[in-house]
Amino acid sequence: MSGAAAPGRIAVIIPCFNDGPLVLEAVRSIVEEEPVELLVIDDDSTDAATLAVLDELQTDGVRVLRHEHNVGVAKARGTGLRATSAQFLFPLDADDLAVPGALAAMADRLETDPDAAACFGDYAEFGDSEIVRAVPDRLDPFRLAFTNEYPISALFRRAVLEEVGGWDSKGYGGSGYEDWNLWMTLAERGERCVHLGVGQLTYRRRLHGERKLAAGRRRHRELYRELRRIHPGLFGELDAHRRHTDLGPLRQRLYPVVYGRRRRFRFETRLKRMLDRLGVWTLRR
Repeated sequence: MSGAAAPGRIAVIIPCFNDGPLVLEAVRSIVEEEPVELLVIDDDSTDAATLAVLDELQTDGVRVLRHEHNVGVAKARGTGLRATSAQFLFPLDADDLAVPGALAAMADRLETDPDAAACFGDYAEFGDSEIVRAVPDRLDPFRLAFTNEYPISALFRRAVLEEVGGWDSKGYGGSGYEDWNLWMTLAERGERCVHLGVGQLTYRRRLHGERKLAAGRRRHRELYRELRRIHPGLFGELDAHRRHTDLGPLRQRLYPVVYGRRRRFRFETRLKRMLDRLGVWTLRR
């Protein structure tokens, strides 16, 4: 684990709001053989356990910035973007874990491909259920128009993030689909992103209780309508994107029906986990 800001090519930003000991696990999961610029952003946490952990991190030399008011994860990451300086930036939720060595591997990949905006890989879900999620090889605008199959945590080129405005790019003001908004922005701009390699895990996503994304799904139609409004270039070119997607004909027809603007229901999370166990509708490249 790296503590206070140090010279290097990688920065990790961890927004935290009442995440308690989980944020300590997230910080300790960052294990690299090179300096990592690490920043925890306290988004106005109020519970005593979290505040005690943040104090402990600061005592250990970890840099912690504190918001006076809760502003949400997109703006908290924006604080991290402005307050760090490394060439590549990796956002990590306070309840997730990094994979040792993955940050350097992704940075190496981006250094060998200077035109790529980001590098991502497959990721493991753990906690309430366990599965490895395969991520598409490339940023596919057609997929993104209907659902987000791309990870929360990826290694982004700082220059691109600064140019587009980060996770609340295009003036997105919702809560829950910040990552989807950013991937849409990159796809709409025609940015190219690269995959670290089949089976290469880049982080571990914890499934527990009511994650912020699950709360966002309850407002899915409202948030999706906002995404459609602020990304007219993406949705206005769907026919062209369909011609270039690597989805097969059946999935091309199913995506607008299964995903898209339709309402999301609570039972779908349980159904999805059951289908995962059966190997049905799992993501394949």
